[in-house]
Amino acid sequence: MRVPRFYLPMSLVTSATVPLNEHAFNHAVRVLRLKPGAPLVLFDGEGEAFAATLGEVGKREAWARVAEALPEEAEPPLRIVLAQGVSRGEKMDHTVQKAVELGVAAIQPLFAERGGVGLSGERLSRKIQHWRGIVIGACEQCGRNRLPELREPLALAAWLTSPMAPGPYLLLDPLAEQGLRDLDPPTGAITLLIGPEGGLSPAEIAQARTAGFSGVRLGPRVLRTETAGVAALAAVQALWGDWD
Repeated sequence: MRVPRFYLPMSLVTSATVPLNEHAFNHAVRVLRLKPGAPLVLFDGEGEAFAATLGEVGKREAWARVAEALPEEAEPPLRIVLAQGVSRGEKMDHTVQKAVELGVAAIQPLFAERGGVGLSGERLSRKIQHWRGIVIGACEQCGRNRLPELREPLALAAWLTSPMAPGPYLLLDPLAEQGLRDLDPPTGAITLLIGPEGGLSPAEIAQARTAGFSGVRLGPRVLRTETAGVAALAAVQALWGDWD
């Protein structure tokens, strides 16, 4: 049986006894029904992970005993930033979850002209917290010890004029003349821009190209937004990342 993994946003040191947070307690005790002495893996979201055992369990709280540090690191050598047009409901949830599993380093949600999603104020705050929960759950499941950066959602036009990580910058465009195989292998970092459900407008595509983005296609078929980002990440990892 696979040892359950839990994110604890705190400093973890060998031989310490630490309280499980609400999320870890609910999953370990109420969902998995683990008993004292059960093996766990605890990670801090910044790259450190430790073997641990479940200690005392109460009605609403539980503790874990931290053992040795674990050396495994599941971060890919290629830093991939996914700039994703926000889609409705579970489509965006799916994209965030799978992007984390595929090794994305940062997710930049974007509001575009044809996205059809309007979020602001308290609704936007709740949505960001919801996405953050998906990021944590995906890291627990897939073995990553470092939480990818979930950035504050921005309007596409504003993001394109802001400072960015080193390139290359790629815009998925089914009408582009070149595919990923036609590009030189990136070194260090790459940014992928994916349009929303309605696609990017001609003005947005022009602005992206002015900002340094090059269009690339993923085969002969037009992909939905919730498929495009995931497919692009998988292709990048297969071509230049850590997929064997």
